[in-house]
Amino acid sequence: MKFMIALIAAALLSATASASAVAPAAQPPTSRSWDDAFAAFAADDAIHPHPPGGVLFVGSSSIRLWSDLEDQFANLPVVIKRGFGGSQLSDCVGNLSRLVLRYRPRTVLVYAGDNDLAAGSAPSEVLRRFAAFVDGVHATLPATRIAYISIKPSPARERLLPRIRSANELIRDYAEREDNVDYIDVFTPMLDAAGGPRRELFRKDAPHLNAAGYALWKRVIGPHVY
Repeated sequence: MKFMIALIAAALLSATASASAVAPAAQPPTSRSWDDAFAAFAADDAIHPHPPGGVLFVGSSSIRLWSDLEDQFANLPVVIKRGFGGSQLSDCVGNLSRLVLRYRPRTVLVYAGDNDLAAGSAPSEVLRRFAAFVDGVHATLPATRIAYISIKPSPARERLLPRIRSANELIRDYAEREDNVDYIDVFTPMLDAAGGPRRELFRKDAPHLNAAGYALWKRVIGPHVY
């Protein structure tokens, strides 16, 4: 009897181990709340109402810290900056209504995915999240153009360069197949002759751009904004 019980227990343990090996890892829930950031956005909206049809920049701290973004694109009638530092593409998708849809923009420029990779997400998951973002926007605003700003090669995340390249390539290929989706390559001009990040484009903290980095972004992104 004891032998049979031991045999059954061993079989159950083996089955559980096999299931764990093939089952995808569960995506941990996002624990961080963005309520303060969106409260600040709402306060700004109350003071400076934004008519529909503008150009909207969304994403993580690379957008949030672009201090003169509105001035850089002052030739456009409506420019809205909505970056929330530390965010991932999944956060952009999860907050789509209050991040994008409420503004009814004609163009959305997205910089996100950097933090997703740093948190351990695979390049294929970054693509899946961006596709979910596109689908969510186009379900309500089918004519809105979405431009993805490629993940930058920062010195702080140089070890992630192979995964960054892979994610960028997946999204570039996806954008080429989709209507009203564009891919903006800031990655390539931010590399030095050896294929590493150009450190002169970054602040001392290494993941964030300095004025020279943002000047490069403006030159590359500018022709895609209209």
